[in-house]
Amino acid sequence: MSNVTIRDIKTILTEPDQIRLVIVKIETSEPGLHGVGCATFTQRPTAVAAAVDDYLKPFLIGRNVADIEDIWQSSYVSSYWRNGPVLNNALSGVDQALWDIKGKMAGMPVYDLLGGRARVAAPVYVHTSGESHEEVGDKVQEFVEQGFHHIRVQMSTPGYATYGNRGAATGTGTASNQNTLEGPIANTDWLREYAKDKLYAHPGGVYEPKPYMRSALGLFEYIRNRFGYGLEILHDVHERIPPILGVWFAKEVEKYQLFFLEDLFSPEDQAYFKMVREQCATPIAMGELHNSPHEVIPMIENRLMDFIRIHMSQIGGITPARKIAAMGELYNVRTAWHGPGDTSPVGHAANMMLNLNTYNFGIQEANIPSERTREMFPGTPTLKDGMMWSNGEPGLGIDIDEDLAAKFPFKEREFGGAWDTVRRADGSMVKP
Repeated sequence: MSNVTIRDIKTILTEPDQIRLVIVKIETSEPGLHGVGCATFTQRPTAVAAAVDDYLKPFLIGRNVADIEDIWQSSYVSSYWRNGPVLNNALSGVDQALWDIKGKMAGMPVYDLLGGRARVAAPVYVHTSGESHEEVGDKVQEFVEQGFHHIRVQMSTPGYATYGNRGAATGTGTASNQNTLEGPIANTDWLREYAKDKLYAHPGGVYEPKPYMRSALGLFEYIRNRFGYGLEILHDVHERIPPILGVWFAKEVEKYQLFFLEDLFSPEDQAYFKMVREQCATPIAMGELHNSPHEVIPMIENRLMDFIRIHMSQIGGITPARKIAAMGELYNVRTAWHGPGDTSPVGHAANMMLNLNTYNFGIQEANIPSERTREMFPGTPTLKDGMMWSNGEPGLGIDIDEDLAAKFPFKEREFGGAWDTVRRADGSMVKP
């Protein structure tokens, strides 16, 4: 096949498991040849769809599907201003779909196009959370028995909203999260009682950094006492604590030998990582909130991070991600692509292409899909023995059942599905 061109580009919006997903499908001039890509920005999904349908589609119809690099570069600057999450996710959907098509045309999985496999499968980490040390520990035990060796541990902070524990994320969902065990809770009942007519009425809950840090350190102590140091544990701060407290926290965490500590600071506060490096050896993972492929360069060059935690679709797809991975190899910085539930199975398949090819791969965040999602996305990577496996099929090795996807449209959401606004006890907002 030669001179195969883009005939049509469409977006598929679906919500199989309470998370809004955006998939881009490119159809070509060759009958039956198409590709799919992940463009999921779950907080603003229809904006991404509009960017694809109204701007990228007319810009790219008729282009040769082989010209991935030129398509990426020209699309990237076609809006003049660039590097926002909406436009980059839109571009990612197109980019991943084009790599999928290229692999199908070559009869090879994308990782072979990139140079072949550096490993047979990708070790993953899974998530646990709970209301108590024992609850988290019991969930860790279940995952260990299933063959997982890397486990992220999070626990609710009594009396406060806490990132990473789904039952307590809003500060209103569980009994223990309502207990006023410590902190200035008595003065913030007005903020906890969610009602639309109140000034700060958005269900994010109340968060205070010091109680959170004490709670997390207690959890690490418990997990190490119960499981020893043979188990790899991870933790996500989610950028919520003041930077100087983050420096202290990283030092305190060091003795628990985490596999990595994630998102200790916001991208705006990256200079503080130098202070962390000067005072402790806690491994650092960073990048989830990065939009520009260039934001991570100083972190890599100055060896301020150990794991690249970028969300692939957030920076524009496989094309920029493979370049960042290659740069990381030169500085011995490993990859750990972002991969929670708002990375679609197509996005996980794209991650896997780099995971299998990249020499400096570190770990892959895993989301355990439901049977419904697996049915909707035939070819979804499988989890076995603590690792993620690709099926080795040409392209990304995955597709989407459009008829099934149409049965699960987006649900109506308060505030348009915006990220919860978390506040301090005095009512001031906490940045994620």
